[in-house]
Amino acid sequence: MKEIIDLRSDTVTKPSQAMRDFMAHAPVGDDVFDEDPMVHELQNEVAMLLGKEAALYCPSGCMTNQLAVNIQTQPGDEVILEADAHIFNYETTAASFLSRVQLNPVKANNKGILTIDEVDNAIREKAYYMPVSRLLVIENTHNRAGGTIYSIDKVKKLSEFAQSKGILMHLDGARLWNASAATGTSPKDYAQYFDTVSVCFSKGLGAPVGSAICGTKEHIAKARRMRKIWGGGMRQAGIIAAGALYALRNNRERIKDDNTKAKRFADIVGKTAKRATVDLDSVETNIVLIELKEKNPDIPKMLSDISSMGVRLSQGKRTSLRAIAHLDVSMEECEKAGNIIAEYLS
Repeated sequence: MKEIIDLRSDTVTKPSQAMRDFMAHAPVGDDVFDEDPMVHELQNEVAMLLGKEAALYCPSGCMTNQLAVNIQTQPGDEVILEADAHIFNYETTAASFLSRVQLNPVKANNKGILTIDEVDNAIREKAYYMPVSRLLVIENTHNRAGGTIYSIDKVKKLSEFAQSKGILMHLDGARLWNASAATGTSPKDYAQYFDTVSVCFSKGLGAPVGSAICGTKEHIAKARRMRKIWGGGMRQAGIIAAGALYALRNNRERIKDDNTKAKRFADIVGKTAKRATVDLDSVETNIVLIELKEKNPDIPKMLSDISSMGVRLSQGKRTSLRAIAHLDVSMEECEKAGNIIAEYLS
């Protein structure tokens, strides 16, 4: 069987033996009764890491994002976010289903990073027939922009502006760990400018399941109730929470290696492939977008062809392929994959 280098996503990682052992010996209780000690330990640790009062462990980042929207809005409100944001593109219109709010997608002119002027133009005037601009969502790093980063200075300025307009802030920090690894800015420093923060354990950290929403104790009490309503209450969840806690303690520091591997892959493809381009300046973390020169590329066929050559990629946007480096692929494998893709696209 041909060896496959899987770069579709950083969600494809598998638990290490050490992680499995830690999970197997986790003390557990009933988390719906709020009695699981391992869940408590994870929630306390991630809340402290982000400088928030409390945290809630959930099955997915989609749920934590949607909880953040729900607990900070009223039906009929509007949420401002970048047009390529995960909440707008990949969460199956959940905000309108679950919270009865409207999303206002704003196209950023610079690599998915919103400016104050772009946000300002999206804020509704105060009139009874207008929705209320209630929440601003920032995604850091920005997936569909190719893993680009909001600097701490830009976050601070956006936060100050939002506060001046009475608008709340949510950070979709699914890959916040990658942003911190690249910039040296701590997760806590980023998180201080947001009312709520969502972080993922099953991407760069390599845990099998879960994300957390962090905020005030009042926020998390509301989120816990909504999690139950939405079917997210889990019983002996300490077994999977242990995987997340192990990942948080052991895999965070090595995430910078994934960013380095992605840059090497991008360099090989970008300098060799003739049927595609890679914006090397946009490869800031572990995501690489390969922009195809064809006007209407048959991406499913291309992905199938590439897979038969031993590499798995995913679709980025309508005319791009996406590769994501992670802990289960080595530098050598990323270089090999880069050469395969470059040859195919030449």
